[in-house]
Amino acid sequence: MDHWTEYEFFVRVVELGSLSKAAESMGLSNPSASRQLAALERRLGARLIERSTRRLFVTDVGQDFYRRCKGALDDMQEAVEAVNVTTSNPVGVLRVTASLSLSLQHIAPLLPEFAQRYPNLRVEVVAANRYYDIIDNNIDVALRTRESEPDSSLVIRSLATTRRVLAASPAYIDRYGAPGDPHALAKHPLLLYTHHDPDTLTFERGDERVTIPTKAKLEANDGQILRVASVQGLGIVVQPVYVIYDDLVAGRLVPLMTDWKLPTMSVNIVYQHRRLVPAKTRAFIDFLIEDFERQDYQRRWNSMTSGQTAL
Repeated sequence: MDHWTEYEFFVRVVELGSLSKAAESMGLSNPSASRQLAALERRLGARLIERSTRRLFVTDVGQDFYRRCKGALDDMQEAVEAVNVTTSNPVGVLRVTASLSLSLQHIAPLLPEFAQRYPNLRVEVVAANRYYDIIDNNIDVALRTRESEPDSSLVIRSLATTRRVLAASPAYIDRYGAPGDPHALAKHPLLLYTHHDPDTLTFERGDERVTIPTKAKLEANDGQILRVASVQGLGIVVQPVYVIYDDLVAGRLVPLMTDWKLPTMSVNIVYQHRRLVPAKTRAFIDFLIEDFERQDYQRRWNSMTSGQTAL
């Protein structure tokens, strides 16, 4: 292992908080990783990381060395990216994160074509229904639906806007009927997403605005669970159109109360603001934008909130 690779490995250990995870990310065995870290500490004559069988923590010297290594590696990466931009040949590892639904529907289907176009890039997809810190977790691109980020160094770019909608299976509607207004929802079992404040729903129709309390029949932290449950007739699901779009088009789910609107939401690309955006990041961003425009998702999704079927 050359010195630059040693520094990269040390940075990954600090950022991942685990020797084994850092080793796995660089294709090293755990014994080899331990030897490399020990060799680096011997060469520097300083203890960088204290470790036990249960945990590790970075020493004060290690923290200072990490900051300097991180800066040097970032500068080197930027230099490499500058060359890649001129050669249109992005290389390296691209780390992308999104919810499970966005990962399944809008990342995974694109990967074969993306890999063919950029054969020197390796993609890591982190599917999670929570927002990872982009900088701390070495994320290059995130797909998110929140409108702002706590870190002002992040760039937010909208891909498309849509709404959450209410929907139920034809079998459910045949058996229990369809609610005509927000207050009628009190008589129906609701399938709600944990992270979108399931205690209330706010509807608008023209100048009318109604906020109702909700009680979930099923609450889940993943939209795919709610989607399947709604198709099976468990109750009325409340989800963004993009999660249940295929089911709406196929008729497995029917949109309800389409004259009442829930708040608009945006599917956004989020990435670090840098003087020179890495070629791999720019390539993936452009690829996503191209796909969203080609598929015309915004028009198709928003037609669903009007009770229409857009193919």
